[in-house]
Amino acid sequence: MSEEVKEMVSEEEAPISRNFIENAIDQDLKEGVYDHVHTRFPPEPNGYLHIGHAKSILLNYGLSQEYNGKFNLRFDDTNPTKEKSEFVEAIKADVKWLGADFEDRLFFASNYFDQMYENAVKLIKKGKAYVSDLTAEQMREYRGTLTEPGKEDPSRNRSVEENLRLFEEMKEGKYADGEKTLRARIDMASPNINMRDPIIYRVAHMSHQNTGDKWCIYPMYDFAHPIEDAEEKITHSICTLEFEDHRPLYDWVVKECEYVNPPRQIEFAKLYLTNVVTGKRYIKKLVEDGIVDGWDDPRLVSIAALRRRGFTPESIKKFVELCGVSKSNSSTDYAMLEYCIREDLKAKDARRMAILHPVKLIIDNYPEGQSETLTAENNLENPELGSRELTFSKELYIEADDFMEEPPKKYFRMFPGNEVRLMHAYFVKCTGCDKDENGNIIAVHGTYDPESRGGNSPDGRKVKGTIHWVDAKSAIRAEVRLYENIVDEEKGVYNEDGSVNVNPNSLTVLKDCALEASLAGVKAPESFQFVRNGFFCVDSKDSTPEHPVFNRIVSLKSSFVLPKQG
Repeated sequence: MSEEVKEMVSEEEAPISRNFIENAIDQDLKEGVYDHVHTRFPPEPNGYLHIGHAKSILLNYGLSQEYNGKFNLRFDDTNPTKEKSEFVEAIKADVKWLGADFEDRLFFASNYFDQMYENAVKLIKKGKAYVSDLTAEQMREYRGTLTEPGKEDPSRNRSVEENLRLFEEMKEGKYADGEKTLRARIDMASPNINMRDPIIYRVAHMSHQNTGDKWCIYPMYDFAHPIEDAEEKITHSICTLEFEDHRPLYDWVVKECEYVNPPRQIEFAKLYLTNVVTGKRYIKKLVEDGIVDGWDDPRLVSIAALRRRGFTPESIKKFVELCGVSKSNSSTDYAMLEYCIREDLKAKDARRMAILHPVKLIIDNYPEGQSETLTAENNLENPELGSRELTFSKELYIEADDFMEEPPKKYFRMFPGNEVRLMHAYFVKCTGCDKDENGNIIAVHGTYDPESRGGNSPDGRKVKGTIHWVDAKSAIRAEVRLYENIVDEEKGVYNEDGSVNVNPNSLTVLKDCALEASLAGVKAPESFQFVRNGFFCVDSKDSTPEHPVFNRIVSLKSSFVLPKQG
């Protein structure tokens, strides 16, 4: 073991708190099983990645960085029936966005198809694999149950020569899909069903997104995956708990294929979020039914959707860190993810004033035709963000619910006779309102105190209400989208028929919002805190200079409280 590795695992240098995967790696390095650490993230390109995949990406990449090792992004593209180049490109973008560097270390399982075929031939020659004639239905019948052993395949004792010939004919395309398979010859009585002569190759006359029409037989995932790891000299194959029962097969494959110093598989618990949709078939149905506008719809928790919604890589990393690494499955409240993005943005984002439900405020005693410039801090928590200038004139916009003719008790905003502070501007006393023929309020009237510029009264009088505003003369118009969970949480995630219980209020589109002029020309992925309304970002898909669109990332407050550590 190198001095560098010894130093990495020395007790003096090791952090006080280590998760079980780090402890296992430390032990492997200390005992000389490996002299380095090499991890990988191996997605199947059959859909978009979601928040659970982010945990795996960051865990595998983080371990490679922690031990000064290597990290591979490898596409497990062994099933051409569901894979698309679109998904390959989307996954690459997601991994890169999260900060996992795979420069010069991008691989495809399909690039090892020749080696996989050679390994299959090797197993046949060793008497460890045979060609089967059983149909899929017969295979299930012969497999047995959790309490009963399986039955031997009638083809199990074919000669090596016959198996070699049949497998070659499978490769040459002489058999139809499903007509023949290649099975590993292990143990039909094994208590682990995965070891009961699993299929390792099947016939599939389909064009592959990477290899084209070169192959008409394709390896099964449980056979291909350990070979990919071994070919890339991965040291630690970090995967989720559902693969724990597959580990004996993983180890059998690399042993029987005679790989030296094979990888070690270690399993961890998946990241589960409450009341979200992550299943690819469910999301695909939502897309096809037009309920969402794609895999990146901001109501989803695909990584692409979270990015479009306005989440940051730093917030995702913080969330994954708070979830921790364990061997026990558990669910995490979505509110914790929202907590992480609030914590990340509150010091980063500049404040801006935006009126989502505008009603005009006319200051009757303000000089006609006059306009002035006021100064506003961009973020009181972060003085480095500086300040900006706001225009102020006779006609402004305020939020419709910041005025009431007959307010309830403890309502401190605008109502006839009450005085409020306009943020960064003046004290204004409400004098009344204008209505249309249907009784709808179309304008609020007030008078301002010229001596209260900056929001402070020279005579020391106090006001209890402060409201935000936008100058009507310079305001820009924008579409604003407010999001809620796409799932109707009261009814649960899924209906009895397997469809998603869609929340009918998951998206509210406000078409004619009034925003302060400083927001003109901003572009994705810029984000801001809209005063009193939440954090918002420019939509990367639909926003244009002529028609700006903003997505609400998250509201300003939550009932979520971060659990105490330790």
